[in-house]
Amino acid sequence: MTRHRYATVNGHTLFYREAGPADAPVIVLLHGFPTSSFMFRDLIPRLARHNRVIAPDYLGFGHSDAPPAEDFDYTFDALADLTAGLLDQLGVTRYAIYVQDYGAPVGWRLALRVPDAITAIITQNGNGYEAGFVQEFWRPIWEFHRSRTSETEAGVREALTLEAIRWQYLHGVPDETVVSPDTWHHDFAMVSRPGNDVIQVKLFADYATNPPLYPRLHEYLRTSRVPVLAVWGANDEIFGPDGARAFAADQPEAEIHLLDGGHFLLESHLDEVAGLIENFLAKHNLR
Repeated sequence: MTRHRYATVNGHTLFYREAGPADAPVIVLLHGFPTSSFMFRDLIPRLARHNRVIAPDYLGFGHSDAPPAEDFDYTFDALADLTAGLLDQLGVTRYAIYVQDYGAPVGWRLALRVPDAITAIITQNGNGYEAGFVQEFWRPIWEFHRSRTSETEAGVREALTLEAIRWQYLHGVPDETVVSPDTWHHDFAMVSRPGNDVIQVKLFADYATNPPLYPRLHEYLRTSRVPVLAVWGANDEIFGPDGARAFAADQPEAEIHLLDGGHFLLESHLDEVAGLIENFLAKHNLR
């Protein structure tokens, strides 16, 4: 059974979902934009049969606190700090990470800060290589990074519209009828809360800090030989399949699986993804 919990970390209330045996190997699920731990609602029960599963909402997302951007400096460093604080509070010192979209820069920071804490990496359209960026999608964001003007900010704010969020869920999915409209309406309602747009724009700006971390990530993968599973929606027009293949350059034993889906693969390929994760964790004695 999934438990829905809250914890206070550095004065902020963070929401997280937790399930599975307390003494089992831990897997931490790190969500993407514009969603929350809600994206893992169906995966958690599958993994919790053999693992302790923890899925937090970042500050500003889901059911966690969302202090105004004037009162909190929303950066990926800050999101990683709070996630680390939550795990410390829960007594978690060794864990596998599942990263998707924004979960990747949060997860990479956790791994680079305490490399020995990470038992395995599962990346589901969680980018770690320049090769993964689909340029057409990222062009407005790179323009925003080069010059922060009202025009370039308007370009990134398009990502907060209902139509853009719907597109994130449906692009690249062969059968769109398998994806529930609840997903994009849920996420749109969350990012439409008063002031949340400013939070998201600040994180769009801070995304510029993520690619410079990639060389350190690659060195970590080469030296640690941490087990890696890349299970990827091959039709993703945000992070393309070359981003999955690239992990093999630094971790030659990485398992790479390209599935016929898009960015939010769990919505269309839950059984396949869960099966691959369960087999991967069993192979590495992590379940």
